[in-house]
Amino acid sequence: MLYLTRRETFNAGHRLFKQEWTDEKNLQVYGKCSNPHGHGHNYILTVTVKGKINPETGFVVNLKTLSNIIKEYIIEKIDHMNMNTQVDFMKGKIASTENLAIAAWEVLDPHIRLLGIELHCVKIVETENNYVEYYGN
Repeated sequence: MLYLTRRETFNAGHRLFKQEWTDEKNLQVYGKCSNPHGHGHNYILTVTVKGKINPETGFVVNLKTLSNIIKEYIIEKIDHMNMNTQVDFMKGKIASTENLAIAAWEVLDPHIRLLGIELHCVKIVETENNYVEYYGN
C-alpha cells in the first residue's frame, strides 16, 4: 500500500460562535475568534490517499486528477469565502477547523473512491501552530 499526498491552499474567513449563545458566552468559549465581524486564515489543505500502484501507469493516482477533484469540490467553494455563510458544506456547522476537516472528508471521499483508491487523511493547517488531521470515522 502506498500513500500519496496533494497539497492545496485557500484563504477563508469565519467566526467561531454558537447562535443560541450570547456574545459574552461566545467570547468566553471562543475568545477573540468569536469576533462578530469574523477573521480569516491562509489555510493549507493536504489530502492523503492510499492505494496500489497501477502497473500500467506507475501511479497510485494521477496527481493532476486528484488536484482537480480537490479544487472542484473544496477550493473553488471555499477560497475567499466566509465559511459561516457562503460555503454549502459548512452550513449548520460551527466553522472550526475540526468541523472543516470532517466536512472536507465527507465531500471528497465519494469522488476519490470512484478513482479506485481510498482517502487516508485530510489535514488542514490553520496557523503555523495549529492543524487538524482527520482519518475518517
